Amino acid sequence: MTEATEPQAAGTPEDARPIKLACRNVWKLFGSNAASFIRERNGKASIDDVAAAGLVGAVRAVDLEIRQGEIFIIMGLSGSGKSTLVRCMSRLVEPTHGKVEFEGNDLLKISDAALIELRRHRMGMVFQNFALLPHLNVLDNIAFPLSIQGQDRPTRETRAREVIDLVGLRGREHFYPRELSGGQQQRVGIARSLATKPEIWFLDEPFSALDPLIRREMQDELMRLQTMLHKTIVFITHDFDEAIRLADRIAIMKDGEVIQTGTPEQLVVNPATDYVAEFTRDVDRAKVISARSLMRACDGAEHGGTVLPDAKIASFSASIVASGKPFAVVNGSGRPIGEVTPQSVIELLAGIEHTRAGA
Repeated sequence: MTEATEPQAAGTPEDARPIKLACRNVWKLFGSNAASFIRERNGKASIDDVAAAGLVGAVRAVDLEIRQGEIFIIMGLSGSGKSTLVRCMSRLVEPTHGKVEFEGNDLLKISDAALIELRRHRMGMVFQNFALLPHLNVLDNIAFPLSIQGQDRPTRETRAREVIDLVGLRGREHFYPRELSGGQQQRVGIARSLATKPEIWFLDEPFSALDPLIRREMQDELMRLQTMLHKTIVFITHDFDEAIRLADRIAIMKDGEVIQTGTPEQLVVNPATDYVAEFTRDVDRAKVISARSLMRACDGAEHGGTVLPDAKIASFSASIVASGKPFAVVNGSGRPIGEVTPQSVIELLAGIEHTRAGA
């Protein structure tokens, strides 16, 4: 795995966020004697070794750290292992080898009873097919996990109504799933997963079955909810455009292995392999790449404006080209730390147009 890195000031809130969930050399192999195979090799084996042993390597040697409050997206093509990995994180699928740590505690060593309590009270899950109960209305579908917890009806219905309001379904409490649109059904699924106030939220391609317009609406809804709730989110998708809209960081998988992890910008600017580059090929780079990536040292020229390091090129490209002068890149105190030239922006935009023309 390649970890894309970017200089960051020590002690920033981003750095300080504790690790909520971690995978330490996690493997999931299918086949006879899989556990002994990987144990005898001390958790190390090539894809050829796995195949020669007659095994299937669904997840191979995955090391990840997911921080509290982060939207962490795992993506890859069908069969890359992304859904299996997420199921290993919650032990819906038992890893063959390695550790899955929740707040530093190895989930593979806790009892079944403790795992059930963890899932009931601290984890939420949403899957592609919604999995709504057809004989229950919206209110009862959302309250269902609370009934599993043993909460009385008034308590669980009060909480269910709170999340119904949160996801914009007020007035549909007594509708049944068949009476709802696809987007409304997905809102019910999201509300149900939030009813228990989970600390970590697993979303496995939750929007992939929706029409494009509804899908974008649900992405906006997720971002709105995240600004209020600050959940730790592990989100699965095969759509890089969806990933860059939502993610703090992205892990790209192939053949069960994490190939590269980084911010959307890091993956676009510095893809580790041709496989990663192919994912990013059609991305509008001006909407992903920031002033930080085009910044150079100030050369004393007059500046036509200022931008923050994280400002996307698309947000100031027209104004910098019109001014014909470099823009100063300033930190939070307003002090210049570099500059972006009109020429560098024009070259970036020209490269985008060249890529589109050759597509």
